[in-house]
Amino acid sequence: MTTTLRTETHRSGATSASPEPGRDCPLCPRLVDYRLAVRTREPDWFNAPVPSFGGPDAALLIVGLAPGVQGANRTGRPFTGDYAGDLLYATLLKYGFAAGRYQARPDDGLELIDCRISNAVRCVPPQNKPLPAEINTCRAFLSATLAAMPRLRAVVALGRVAHDSAVKALGIRAAAAPFAHGAVHHVGAVTLYDSYHCSRYNTNTRVLTPEMFESVFAKVRADLTCR
Repeated sequence: MTTTLRTETHRSGATSASPEPGRDCPLCPRLVDYRLAVRTREPDWFNAPVPSFGGPDAALLIVGLAPGVQGANRTGRPFTGDYAGDLLYATLLKYGFAAGRYQARPDDGLELIDCRISNAVRCVPPQNKPLPAEINTCRAFLSATLAAMPRLRAVVALGRVAHDSAVKALGIRAAAAPFAHGAVHHVGAVTLYDSYHCSRYNTNTRVLTPEMFESVFAKVRADLTCR
């Protein structure tokens, strides 16, 4: 898996000792242009690649799609400030993967417990739709995130894009791990769990219900407890 260094800037846009892209990562021109346009319009927002939330010693990594323009792109913390975060953090609190109170802002004091949250694409894409080339380029950071987690035992992929990127980062053949809500794929010491994305669209259309979403994390909690 790819690792990155923070003391010098690399072609990947990352700096030494961190699997995170730099604030002005130049790798995806379309995303750079959009990021700069939003910075101009909303100068008080975070408007940069959103770093992972939670420590690298966690056993669970949750992988989303990309920051929402008024969610994580605004607040600087994954799934913070939009509806998807309301459902995700409530579920993490219920199953003991978080403590405190989620108040949709990065200074709410919420803490993750043995859990980390990241995205397949770290920069906000126009219309919440990253291009395949952007997903492929940003996978180096997902690979580095996985490599930097020595206690990793479970990955929850939220949606097909996150699933496909995680499958490639984990070195699994795509045909051996098809995406389906509730599917479980074993990769050595790591287990990949699939869920539909907890977006407002999916919940409004009942593609995903809170009960369906919670069932995935109930399974993760039970499996991690048994190990």
